[in-house]
Amino acid sequence: MADPACEPLRLTWAQPEDLIGHELRQAAEDGRDPAPALRAWIAAGGHPAPDRAGASPTPVPQELRALATRLLDALAQLPPASRADEPQSWPAIDAACRTGPMPGAHPTDTDGRTGGPGREPQRGTRHTAPPGRPAGWEAMPRTGVEAARLRDRLEAAWLGRAVGCVLGKPVEKLPLEGIRALARAAGNWPLNDWFSERGVPPEVLAAYPWNRRSAPTSLAENIDGMPEDDDLNYPLLGLLLLQRHGKAFTTADVARVWLDELPAGRTFTAERIAYRNLLLGLEPPATAIHHNPFREWIGALIRADVHGWTNPGDPVAAAAQAYRDAALTHTGNGIYAALFVAAATATAATGRADVHTALRAGLAVVPPRSRLAEAVRCGIRTAGEEADFDRVVDRLHARYGHYHWVHAVPNTALIAAALTHADGDFTRSVCRAVSGGWDTDSNGATAGALAGLLAGSAQALPLRWTAPLGNRLATTVPGFDGIGFDTLAHLTAQEAARS
Repeated sequence: MADPACEPLRLTWAQPEDLIGHELRQAAEDGRDPAPALRAWIAAGGHPAPDRAGASPTPVPQELRALATRLLDALAQLPPASRADEPQSWPAIDAACRTGPMPGAHPTDTDGRTGGPGREPQRGTRHTAPPGRPAGWEAMPRTGVEAARLRDRLEAAWLGRAVGCVLGKPVEKLPLEGIRALARAAGNWPLNDWFSERGVPPEVLAAYPWNRRSAPTSLAENIDGMPEDDDLNYPLLGLLLLQRHGKAFTTADVARVWLDELPAGRTFTAERIAYRNLLLGLEPPATAIHHNPFREWIGALIRADVHGWTNPGDPVAAAAQAYRDAALTHTGNGIYAALFVAAATATAATGRADVHTALRAGLAVVPPRSRLAEAVRCGIRTAGEEADFDRVVDRLHARYGHYHWVHAVPNTALIAAALTHADGDFTRSVCRAVSGGWDTDSNGATAGALAGLLAGSAQALPLRWTAPLGNRLATTVPGFDGIGFDTLAHLTAQEAARS
């Protein structure tokens, strides 16, 4: 009989034999040649990266694990095809953006032209604003009335983030056809309400089982408050970061807050690798690079809202904060996605911008020739061309389906498409973001937070979305378990008011 004490632990998002397949894929995406490493891995009997799970189901021989480690080191030595289009440092990113298309340019063109249906294109111009400030930047007034209105918007943003997250949780990791089948079987397609098991035939449930950890808390019949989720944990940690270190925090400060307050088991993908790297004694930015094939995935994006919330009217300051946060765990397009969300959120937080203005502000801080910028422009353009959002989704999946379902590029494109197609409406925004598949809970959360800001107050959000959450959030982040969204809005507004 096997000794249960010796049963292997299949740690997710950390084992070399699982990381190597993702690194081979990442190498191909950023212009490095993975062919020699791939041949060596396959010849030795190595397996592809798990498609949906964080770990392969069975252990591999030690010699295969050792080979995976050596190949990870070898791939890290290969330079990407070019750094010109996808710069890494904040000064280089800022310089690339200030010499790209102006922030007011139509976001659908790759060459700086303004266009769209029925309009003739015009040549773009270089930015003419002061360094680091987009054209048209205007500081947000800090009167007492405006502060109260900001708190109202922030409560709606926190609530919107929670609503979108819970909506997407039961179908996280399911393929697009499964999401559509489950919703159609319940008479909820196009998606317009919480997912429910009521009325869904057993054969559909057998073919497309709910996310096993989320269904008990996130189906319509089960929702009772906001359950714990990393999409809410990270904004809470961001709030702690600002309370302790202010807006001039460093990436090392982010690491300290995580080590003090974030349980390692609550981290995933790039965040788990960076956490491990910190414990190995590495420091930023090496924490984001060493054996981290997830460095362009969605993790930094889901941490970006708080930086926009606390810099209303200053999208570049929001992006700069998001960069210092993201650099602990991400590089390249993973960072760009965070910059995009932070700047768009800062613009929406003023209460004076529509969703399209906010998305343009987000694009203004992303290197214009990067894969992330191209994907966002594609998402916005496709949303403007198709009346049926299912067609938008199908086109995005056809174009970006080769990426992993948690990668930042396809998910950011989908978020931009959902917000554009919904024209800022809250219900349509969260439902479109979730109905598009990929990282459903994260996409719903990000779209819901921005649409909540645009709605302007918690009272402006439909009760069928907010009432089940009971103004209560569960978390393992110390000091926040059971906190209300109104209290979170007050705390966030305090940080927004700090210099």
